[in-house]
Amino acid sequence: MGGKPTSTYVVAGMHAFSAGGRVVLKARGRSISKAVDVAEILRNKTLPNAKLTSVKIGSEDFEVQGRKRKVSFIELTLEKAEAK
Repeated sequence: MGGKPTSTYVVAGMHAFSAGGRVVLKARGRSISKAVDVAEILRNKTLPNAKLTSVKIGSEDFEVQGRKRKVSFIELTLEKAEAK
């Protein structure tokens, strides 16, 4: 996730989901909320057969302007729901 509009990531997620049936959204720092927004839009509005199958959170060392920092991250996985 980056500085692009949320709708750009939603469209990219829709294409990836239709091609493979699985989408992994990864974000760090301030982009975490955007990743959650994209996952919820995909799951609730555009891909009704998508299911949130995995959520990973944590922190990693990241170098910013020569200084090491701990930066939080999130990884959300959406997959096609099993047909009943």
